[in-house]
Amino acid sequence: MIDFRSDTVTRPSAGMLEAMMSAKVGDDVFGEDTTVNRLESMAADMFGMEAGLFCASGTMTNQIAIKVHTQPGDEVICDFLSHIYQYEGGGIAVNSGCSVRLLNGDRGRITAEQVKFAINNAEDVHKPISKLVSLENTANRGGGSCYDFEEIRSIRKVCDENRLAFHLDGARLFNALVAKNETTKQYGEVFDTISICLSKGLGIPVGSVLLGPKDFIKKARRVRKVLGGGMRQAGFLAAAGIYALENNIQRLEQDHLHAKQIAEVLQHKDFIGEILPVETNILIFEVKGKLTAQQFVEKMKEHDVHMFTLSPTHVRIVTHLDISPEMTERTIQIIDQL
Repeated sequence: MIDFRSDTVTRPSAGMLEAMMSAKVGDDVFGEDTTVNRLESMAADMFGMEAGLFCASGTMTNQIAIKVHTQPGDEVICDFLSHIYQYEGGGIAVNSGCSVRLLNGDRGRITAEQVKFAINNAEDVHKPISKLVSLENTANRGGGSCYDFEEIRSIRKVCDENRLAFHLDGARLFNALVAKNETTKQYGEVFDTISICLSKGLGIPVGSVLLGPKDFIKKARRVRKVLGGGMRQAGFLAAAGIYALENNIQRLEQDHLHAKQIAEVLQHKDFIGEILPVETNILIFEVKGKLTAQQFVEKMKEHDVHMFTLSPTHVRIVTHLDISPEMTERTIQIIDQL
């Protein structure tokens, strides 16, 4: 089976499993799991931030961050394709009681100018109070698109001028760092809080880390508890996260290469329309003419190659560490024969 449905489908490597099985664990709710503590400190140090909080998922880290940054009745500003809006079960409303100002950016990326004009007048009682700006990098629904870091700096300036908090949904941030040759410290300097997901491109079974100031993370730990996020002997999972941060970052280049190679063969097929620019490991493309998107997916499935439709006309492919060069070549051969 060749599985392009998501980079969440990966399984631990032998080295990762060994690290997990040899982990020293304790009760994390008591702060006694030394492996969890090490992962949180390690991730925070990478980004030059004060503290980290290990959570079950990126949805949890994002939702905790939004909850701590805001009060009920506030407003969150983000792109309309953002994961926090599209894929987190209405959590902004349910967990934080906030409304959302949706911006129509470029493949999931908004600009400082857009943010500036989206901020409500705090003196106008008819409007919610603009409180938080959230970016997603890379942008999933934007085809793994990456922000220009200077634009991020400009958005930070707008946030500072208007006393807005600045959060990053960095579910696939390491893909962006590798693709753009940027550093973790750059991001730690510009964002108030960052969510990094370890269970996507970095390949661990479960887990994300929320990064921020010590007092923020202290409040976040309380919210995690309210959400049911006390995972007790979570060091077995945290050990996988440590292994991933030490071994699985630079290899993301291979995933990006595989996505580009598949895009190359797709662009020569007469039933393929627009292909979003391939910057990282996500490939989104239009299917038209003699095939529908669903028919294309079904034809690939006949060869045990799995992907899924994003819409009646679009398909998404995600490459990851369980996709080998041989699998990529096999996929290319099958597409070429359609």
